[in-house]
Amino acid sequence: MDKGRESRWDKDAMTVEIGFALVTAVALAAVVFAAVLALAWALGTSGPEDQGVSAGALLGAAAGSWRLVRVLRRFDEQRRKGN
Repeated sequence: MDKGRESRWDKDAMTVEIGFALVTAVALAAVVFAAVLALAWALGTSGPEDQGVSAGALLGAAAGSWRLVRVLRRFDEQRRKGN
């Protein structure tokens, strides 16, 4: 097989890793969103109800994005090392 071409095994591993990264990113985003929303409701923050939802959505998206990038970078580093 060519050294410049990825094997089917490598492609499958990347597909699984992308799926894992997406699932864990969505799960983390949902947990952060729920936690921020519950905290806003528990504390009874003043202002419109949408403020808690907006803050939860923003923090959830940030946490999910961070997780996605972290998992894929870690996988790429391990792949480059040959592990």
